[in-house]
Amino acid sequence: MCAWQMITDTNSRPPRVVVVGLASCFGCQLQITNAEAHLTEILGQIDLRYWQLVTSEDMPDEFDVAIIEGAVTTREAEETVRKVRERAAHVMAIGACAVTGGVPGMASNELASRAKEVYADSLPDASGEIIEPRPVSDVIEVDSEVRCCPIDPYDFVAHLQRALFGSNRVDETRTMCADCKRNETECFFSKGELCLGLVTRAACGARCVNLGRPCNGCAGLSPDANLNGARAACASYGVSVADFDKALEMFNQVALQK
Repeated sequence: MCAWQMITDTNSRPPRVVVVGLASCFGCQLQITNAEAHLTEILGQIDLRYWQLVTSEDMPDEFDVAIIEGAVTTREAEETVRKVRERAAHVMAIGACAVTGGVPGMASNELASRAKEVYADSLPDASGEIIEPRPVSDVIEVDSEVRCCPIDPYDFVAHLQRALFGSNRVDETRTMCADCKRNETECFFSKGELCLGLVTRAACGARCVNLGRPCNGCAGLSPDANLNGARAACASYGVSVADFDKALEMFNQVALQK
């Protein structure tokens, strides 16, 4: 089905929703609970069948909307998201780990050596068969994405509303620098400091920059990003290009390898 196709049918039951957690800190699921003013309204519109963070029961076989947090790092997780895709009318990936590979994705090109450093030759059976970390969209088609680390709870509410009731809104693709201009915030590069807003996808409102912190790229690379142009800009401002490339690895390592 196409993105934002309506799930809710007012003449039938409420949409059945499941929340699945993969490799992550579960911080984005916790952020959902921070939308306290809207939680009762949200729960009144859906049939919450399963939330991995709060139950030890198995995920049900039938549901309409699947919300997935976390990167795919094991064969078991790979199988889980494929099963979810087969059953769900709408799959939503939330948070940097699910959308870009996030912090787990930093090991995507050196998984074997990282695992050996931590576990030597005694990888716990509970880990299962580990694979190169990757975002959910590398395994299955996703219908919507809530970006950043952690997600903004109200951004999540807005995305869920669109999934349930439909929307013709398209995702932002511009880089975040434009938002900084609109906010009239001082550019970090003018002070010789690194900021990844040059190449990061917009739509977070440049909140970190508004609080005096440079962007760390948690929303992922913008489709309009010009990495070589950004490197040239760094050099022109006396900012280390090597530091720019290193900083990109935190949330964008998987994308950089493609």
